Amino acid sequence: MRLTLRQRTERKWLLAAEPEVLEELRRLRARVTHVTGALAATSDGVVLAHDTATVEPEGVAALTAAALGVAQSLAGATGRGAFRELLVRGENGYVATYAAGSTAVLTVLAGDRTNVGRLHMEARRSGARLADLVGVALSRVEQP
Repeated sequence: MRLTLRQRTERKWLLAAEPEVLEELRRLRARVTHVTGALAATSDGVVLAHDTATVEPEGVAALTAAALGVAQSLAGATGRGAFRELLVRGENGYVATYAAGSTAVLTVLAGDRTNVGRLHMEARRSGARLADLVGVALSRVEQP
């Protein structure tokens, strides 16, 4: 896939925000017991930053982008409005994805003993912070 100049510029600025994004992911892991990993990605599956040890972040970001497409379609088709979050529960824990503005997502991996209410509260807060960081990075693209 060939990227346009604008897309390359956007990715450059988004990747420049990586240290701040990574710090927010680490703060989230510290605030919620049993969170085992977190990653921020663009809505099309490009990893912005990750704090994961047991999964391959690019693969998770790509799967998140695919799940996001389905979740957006489902929310729209059922009249539920814009995508906010998606929670998948497996026998060994949770995968939760949260909107981080209109161009990014936060995906969190958590164990089966995680307090899901606490996870939602803290991850929503982190998603808002990530949306701000991504917004600042993208605003640099708009500046001459």
